[in-house]
Amino acid sequence: MTREEWLEERKTGIGGSDASAIVGLNPYSDNIKLWEIKTKRAEQEDISDKPYVKYGVAMEDNLRQSFAIKHPEFEVIHEENTIIRHPKYPFLFASLDGILINKETGEKGVLEIKTSELLRSMQKEKWKDGNVPDNYFIQVLHYLNVTGFSFAYLFAELTYSEDLQMTKTFKFDRNNLAEDIDYLQEKEIEFWKYVEEDKRPPLVLPMI
Repeated sequence: MTREEWLEERKTGIGGSDASAIVGLNPYSDNIKLWEIKTKRAEQEDISDKPYVKYGVAMEDNLRQSFAIKHPEFEVIHEENTIIRHPKYPFLFASLDGILINKETGEKGVLEIKTSELLRSMQKEKWKDGNVPDNYFIQVLHYLNVTGFSFAYLFAELTYSEDLQMTKTFKFDRNNLAEDIDYLQEKEIEFWKYVEEDKRPPLVLPMI
């Protein structure tokens, strides 16, 4: 499909970047703002011209190729502007940065690519000790649920300063995340019911 068709299709359900707002783990949005967008009471902010977004888009293919070089055990597949829908809940969808196929076992996995500037201590804290930011973790859970794939890799380019930049790789096994995936799916189904019934949901605040 064209990019314009892809953008319109994304309005018909819950995507990976939406999921964290539903469970109160998105630092830039919340479930009420998302509900207003999905019920067409508000427009999605267009951030495509922001420098960090442009940089991320420009770097995506380079980072995908870098991951493929570092992990020759996988075939890395990517098609622009494609949407995968959950087999039972089609309002849950995924637009992946890549599909990984293990060349020996045939197992499929998700590839998620991120670029992030860690110029403040708060930003660095979110990536500390092998962790990833909560909203990225929720995005990975959502993609594993939608696709049914058995694993996921998050491949991140982290910029600490003008002189320090590195890539980090994080692996997630579906078998270890079953409860988290089920919980997220339950909350997404609840949220979408509010959208379908045009009924404002209660505000979800992050757990402290």
